[in-house]
Amino acid sequence: MAEKMININVTIADRPYRLKIDALEEAMVREAAKKINQKVKEFQQAFTTKDKQDYLAMIAILNTVEGMKGTAGGGENSPLNQKIDELDQLLSTF
Repeated sequence: MAEKMININVTIADRPYRLKIDALEEAMVREAAKKINQKVKEFQQAFTTKDKQDYLAMIAILNTVEGMKGTAGGGENSPLNQKIDELDQLLSTF
């Protein structure tokens, strides 16, 4: 069954954006926009640049690194890799 697509408006760094998204993702998209705006405010207070593009670039880098840490290849000590190691040890004993 096809997903229902809807149009929504969100504002990020004082700029409005019209998005066409899956209706089931609306709350998540709005929450993401809210978190981005909170981060922009944090950077505005911490740094003196007036260009919001710089803040958005820093947020993009930080979020991408955080996302990469959460993937399966995110490092030996990631929770997923620890579980895989535990399962591997259990299977090896049988």
